[in-house]
Amino acid sequence: MPVVVTGSIATDHLMTFPGKFVEQFVEGQMENVSLSFLVDDLVQHRGGAGANMAYGLGLLGLSPVLVGAVGNDFADYDAWLTRHGVDTQSVHWSELKHTARFVCTTDVVNNQIASFYSGAMSEAAGIELAPVAARVGRLDLVVIGPNDPTAMVRHTEECRASGIPFAADPSQQLAWADGEMIRGLVDGADVLFTNEYEAALLQQKTGWTAEQVLERVGTWVTTRAAEGILVRQTGEEPISVIAVPETKPVEPTGGGDALRAGFIAGRTWGLSLERATQLGSAVATAAVEVIGTQEYDLPKDSFLGRFAEAFGSDAADEVAPHLP
Repeated sequence: MPVVVTGSIATDHLMTFPGKFVEQFVEGQMENVSLSFLVDDLVQHRGGAGANMAYGLGLLGLSPVLVGAVGNDFADYDAWLTRHGVDTQSVHWSELKHTARFVCTTDVVNNQIASFYSGAMSEAAGIELAPVAARVGRLDLVVIGPNDPTAMVRHTEECRASGIPFAADPSQQLAWADGEMIRGLVDGADVLFTNEYEAALLQQKTGWTAEQVLERVGTWVTTRAAEGILVRQTGEEPISVIAVPETKPVEPTGGGDALRAGFIAGRTWGLSLERATQLGSAVATAAVEVIGTQEYDLPKDSFLGRFAEAFGSDAADEVAPHLP
């Protein structure tokens, strides 16, 4: 049965600043920041957290169902996702608004300053999951990624009411959501995805300790940049997985989405938590070695070679039969 991915669908406008942001800030003037950065380049790519995760799952052969809202400028993007194994038939097309846009500048130490225009994404709140299930069959998992907040709440409540397992990935929406909303998005999730900063923010806003978060979710996956990934479950020893070494790190945007795709694919295939996390780590590394969140590929032989170098040949042998 299919994995449904709900979340933002956007175009990314990515720029690189050849310095450090922190060197431009003036102590004592942070309340009056007015800065302009001269960047080296500008590239435009397909993006959005929901579409990025669906793309990764498509590369891994899972034929995910993408659910989100787009504008009438989506035709080329639609064709791209379809060619890469993504079912886009449940995507809502707006008659009035453009597809969402993400504008991000990255400095030489991978710090980022970004803005997001929601556009057609604001119409995602009108999407119900029941018609999706009626079209494709019983849903194994619904990933609730960053999206229009009302849509995120609606999808989460529908999953809980229908007994559909869901993965909570509130991501950048944690920055403005209040504690009540965050508690509603997280409670009962099969999997919770955060990075380290988001984990701390989630605890601060909900008032929950880490132990209390774990009491409410099945598995908590926390990315820790170069330190790898931490996976926790109540009553179990934490699992720590290294970040697969990069050969040519280029652009960190989309690495977290790729990791989620790898992890979900591994669990869907029946792999252990550790092995699924290792798969996520490897897919994330492939994603950050190119510019653009959907420009990476996963050639089976070379991917398995790097996987074996990082995690051993036995681990690679477990993953190999599942790769397309």
